[in-house]
Amino acid sequence: MKHFVVKTIANAGALAVAIWLLQDITLTGENTGRKVLTLILVALLFGLVNFVVKPVVKLLTLPLFILTLGLITLVVNALMLLLTSWLAGEFDLSFQVDGFWTAVLGGLIVSIVSWALHVALPDDKD
Repeated sequence: MKHFVVKTIANAGALAVAIWLLQDITLTGENTGRKVLTLILVALLFGLVNFVVKPVVKLLTLPLFILTLGLITLVVNALMLLLTSWLAGEFDLSFQVDGFWTAVLGGLIVSIVSWALHVALPDDKD
């Protein structure tokens, strides 16, 4: 359970950094509390997308992973971020990613920041 909470906090922090750095990734709300709740819900949604969809996409694109020496990971991460944005819209969450290249850069930022937060935050698997 603690591992799930740590991953969700890391995802929320990484998404917050991407929102802060990129003007085309937006999170809106009436007040700070609403924004934080939306960010946590989007982080949960992002975690679910990465848990369910990403392994299937990685398996289907395995030849491209080999051919590009793993650089296709940037595209896969961008697609997961775009899917999260679309699902957030379906769930009426005010999170939006505008454009593929914004998603590529956002996916890179989210990957780096979430990795750093996973290293920094305590985890029961350590």
